[in-house]
Amino acid sequence: MVKNYKKTLAACYLGFITQAIAANFAPLLFLTFHHDYNIPLGKIALISGTFFLTQLIVDVLCARFADRIGYRKCVVASELFSAFGLIGLAFLPELLPDPFMGIIISVIVYAIGSGLIEVLCSPIVEACPFEHKEAVMSLLHSFYCWGSVGVILVSTLFFTAFGIGSWKWLACIWAIIPLYNVYNFAVCPIEALTDDGKGMGAGALFRIPLFWVTIILMICSGASELSMSQWASAYSESALGLSKAAGDLAGPCMFAVMMGISRVIYGKYGDRLDLIKFMLGSGGLCLICYIAASLSSAPVVGLAGCILCGFSVGIMWPGTISICSGRLPAGGTAMFALLAMAGDLGGAFGPSLIGNITQNAGNNLQKGMLAGCIFPLVLILSLFILKGFQKGKKIRKT
Repeated sequence: MVKNYKKTLAACYLGFITQAIAANFAPLLFLTFHHDYNIPLGKIALISGTFFLTQLIVDVLCARFADRIGYRKCVVASELFSAFGLIGLAFLPELLPDPFMGIIISVIVYAIGSGLIEVLCSPIVEACPFEHKEAVMSLLHSFYCWGSVGVILVSTLFFTAFGIGSWKWLACIWAIIPLYNVYNFAVCPIEALTDDGKGMGAGALFRIPLFWVTIILMICSGASELSMSQWASAYSESALGLSKAAGDLAGPCMFAVMMGISRVIYGKYGDRLDLIKFMLGSGGLCLICYIAASLSSAPVVGLAGCILCGFSVGIMWPGTISICSGRLPAGGTAMFALLAMAGDLGGAFGPSLIGNITQNAGNNLQKGMLAGCIFPLVLILSLFILKGFQKGKKIRKT
């Protein structure tokens, strides 16, 4: 029988949409958690930190065990964990004596699913016999962005129609998507990434200087992206004075739209672009955006910085993966898992840093955003190091 890999691609698209739900739904409720459960903003920041720290642990475990367990079992489990975590978010804060612990437990559960999705969907698509694979991979990653836009738009409409107090019902509704996708991953064709099902190990990867540079790039990419996107809703409300609905649409929603546009452009014109130069330009734009969001007293300028930041970070994550996978085609599952781990390390550290500095500055979120400038700065420096490293390689080859 001819295998229909379009089913595999559709399942991975929904997988990234599931990850977008897991990553973006709770941040829309940060101020709701703060007001309804009397949770300080410093503890609210731990929600993002816990989410990405859990993903980081899953990434490490995947690098070691995913090939042994099998992609299909792991990716089906990812959808189940995502669904159960979202359902738990609706019930555990009320059932446990400490609502914050109920939130954290739920976050950990769906973060396990999100982490598995993050590690497995890219190599699953990489193993499929598609033409123009770079474009396919870029489009795959753009579905996270479009999923984020959908989560924000649908959630905003839902809250407008039924009130923010109905968020528990919406959490259960979002859980339907991963539950449906369990079937898709159970029946679609899934191939091994390498001929023997095993690629390079972590030890071999860490002996390659290029891999260390891409690890640093992924840390900075995750921190640059998530520090802005995770706090975009709260920033639009508290720092810019927008309403809940307007803040969600103008902040995280437009951020995700711009990030998706950036990834689609790369998917369509990537073969004509110098990737490192494009990433350097994006890093410079990202730095400008953080400065605008943190120092400008004009709400329009701050909002523009927040929105354009989405475009600037769009290329960073898939671009780094493209650089690494292109240079290390035998990297295997371990390579994808360790890169995802590095991105999640940045995603765990960045938003937590912003939240804690904000709390120590008297809940001044703009001062928290100012600290985020360090991430694009280190990213730009790392890209120059990578560029110099590549020049050195060319010289030695000649």
